[in-house]
Amino acid sequence: MKPAPFAYHRPTTLDEAVAMLAEVAPLEGRVIAGGQSLIPMMALRLAYPTHLVDINGIGELDRVAVEGGELVVGALARHVRFETPVEPGPTGRLLARVAHNIAHFPIRSRGTMCGSLANADPASEWCLAAVTLDARLVARSRSGTREIAARDYFLGIMMTTLEPEEILVEVCLPLLPADARAGFYEFSRRAGDFALASCLCAYKLEGGLVARAWLGVGGAEAHPRRIADAEAALVGQPPGEAAFRAAAEIAAAGIDPLEDANTNAAYRRDLVRTVVRRALEAASRDAGA
Repeated sequence: MKPAPFAYHRPTTLDEAVAMLAEVAPLEGRVIAGGQSLIPMMALRLAYPTHLVDINGIGELDRVAVEGGELVVGALARHVRFETPVEPGPTGRLLARVAHNIAHFPIRSRGTMCGSLANADPASEWCLAAVTLDARLVARSRSGTREIAARDYFLGIMMTTLEPEEILVEVCLPLLPADARAGFYEFSRRAGDFALASCLCAYKLEGGLVARAWLGVGGAEAHPRRIADAEAALVGQPPGEAAFRAAAEIAAAGIDPLEDANTNAAYRRDLVRTVVRRALEAASRDAGA
């Protein structure tokens, strides 16, 4: 199948883009950057935008920079950019591990982090990273700029608080402490498939005990989520099998699992139990820590 007819717009400035989107949003207008989610949906007639606003000509959106203790990622930063650490600490190492798990190379060479966040697929690796690391999402519309905490952004499967006339222009990820250890693990049936469950985690040690923890689960629920109870179970404990298994059990018990014809709730809980434990084990081996 081919997409339904649509009008194509290619602004060259951000002001032009937001003004154009404000006009076409009521007519099912959509923003396109990498197009790796939107175009297949259009080709299958699962999405019917009547206008596409292509932001690829806006050079200021193609940036990745460390500013004020945050990694600032513009709307045109491609997945492939993160395959090599974009900063020397644990955040850069972690994002590199995550990037290598995203789909296949042709998709990574075109798709963007902000586009993934705008699409809000429950299995998205970047959505999980944003929630777990307490990211700030910056949206721009003709009426101004709005910041959204990642924890408040996701509403359900491909549902967010982003308004139709807003463009997600950047995401700001707080940098993990320089001595933090970070890990990631996901399970999919085939390489490049959507993850059925994933975990992104990090922890900081003081005196050999976990003093602070970050732990989020994706793919298993309607949207990714930090698991506060699992983080609390790690704090005050020495990192190791006992603590990791306890956190994994808490995470598995605390989810509201997605189900389908091939994946029931019990199976997804077991996957969460496994990916949490393996992500924590990966963090314990974090070579840069």
